[in-house]
Amino acid sequence: MSARCPALLIAAPASGQGKTTVTAALARLHSRQGRRVRVFKCGPDFLDPHWHQLASGAPVHSLDGWMTGAADVDARLHAAAQESDLILIEGVMGLFDGTPSAADLAQRLNLPVLAVFDASAMASTLGALAYGLVHYQPGLRWAGVLANRVASTHHAQLLQAGMRDPALWQGALARVTLGDGPSLLPERHLGLVAAHELGDALERLDAAADALSQTPLGQRTMAQWQQWSVDFAAPGAAQGLEGIDSAIGPWLQGRTVAVARDAAFSFIYPANLDCLEAMGARLAFFSPLAGEGLPACDAVWLPGGYPELHAHALMANQPVQADLRAHWAAGKPLWAECGGMVALCEGITDRDGQFAPLWGLLPGRAVLQPRLAGLGMQQLSTDAGVLRGHTFHYSRLESTVPVLTRSSRPGQPPEPGKGEALYQHGSLVASYFHAWFASNPKAVATWLGGSVPA
Repeated sequence: MSARCPALLIAAPASGQGKTTVTAALARLHSRQGRRVRVFKCGPDFLDPHWHQLASGAPVHSLDGWMTGAADVDARLHAAAQESDLILIEGVMGLFDGTPSAADLAQRLNLPVLAVFDASAMASTLGALAYGLVHYQPGLRWAGVLANRVASTHHAQLLQAGMRDPALWQGALARVTLGDGPSLLPERHLGLVAAHELGDALERLDAAADALSQTPLGQRTMAQWQQWSVDFAAPGAAQGLEGIDSAIGPWLQGRTVAVARDAAFSFIYPANLDCLEAMGARLAFFSPLAGEGLPACDAVWLPGGYPELHAHALMANQPVQADLRAHWAAGKPLWAECGGMVALCEGITDRDGQFAPLWGLLPGRAVLQPRLAGLGMQQLSTDAGVLRGHTFHYSRLESTVPVLTRSSRPGQPPEPGKGEALYQHGSLVASYFHAWFASNPKAVATWLGGSVPA
């Protein structure tokens, strides 16, 4: 049985074209008109979803044919279609980048595709680029083209005149700014600044929504949106990921897992929290930045984030540092992921060579790099099987802690010196690897001290 709902995949020829701004603006435009909007993000991403959640008022989940799996994609979209007026999906990188790509998702699900172009430095050539994108992969369902960062009405007219198919034109969006900033949604080294870090985040979204409301895309009626409806099929009998044991059992029943959650530890997939609760865990959130100590718990998860931006505030919270050390000394499980691992190091050296001390539970130091030190999909072999996920970080770890194993590219075996190291220091397990818990709940439950059958 299928569920029918208007939907749109917002894509682009490359990163940096404005997909996130357009997606969030469209979500905000419709949600403030009282419509129920659900937004999804293709591929692994922690930052863009913060903006989409603020714009839509609903949780934002990731969709990826490899990391999350087709069954998970189908189940989430089918459920969203049953309760929503509109579904928006932001693509990842360029439309045809990656395996599987956003285009592959669109073709499999018959999603209408909107291509967003940064047109700030072009005119009629937009038509040639749009023509190539539209005809590159036969079988895609096209909603149209939106020109972004357009300078003037005359500029928009030049762009529109270059279109081979005038019916694809969805308008021109002027460059939207707020105050003196060069960008509406500011960025830093890992991507966009998260919405919860900006006091005027909603004002920024409203400015983008107001601008979008002047375009043909923003002026579409719901009757016109119905032309872009999609039948989202109920997930089939096949569950989980090929070659992966993704069955969920009550392996964390009766156990409390403390989860750090604030601006320093914000890289959390909502689906990972759902997975922990599905295994029976009670979640206890705490904010080291707010001076909170460690809640009473059986295990700790320190997610990724920006400890390097908050090193002094983290060090100022001596009680939580003592709590974590006592937790570890008692042999209780602690899983630290990327930024969470960095926070547990002796300290971090920034790009200017300045060293900032951190909690010192994990021997070693992190060093920020001028370029990405890790990026892409990864899988991690554990005693409980293979866990899927990804990596994205600018620092590297210098540590003498033993390496249990290393992550590897999808479908590839681990290689010495490549991939992300999985460290173990007593009851502490840590890595730059970001895990998608539902790909192997048993492995996650094992790290968190659950009762997992052999």
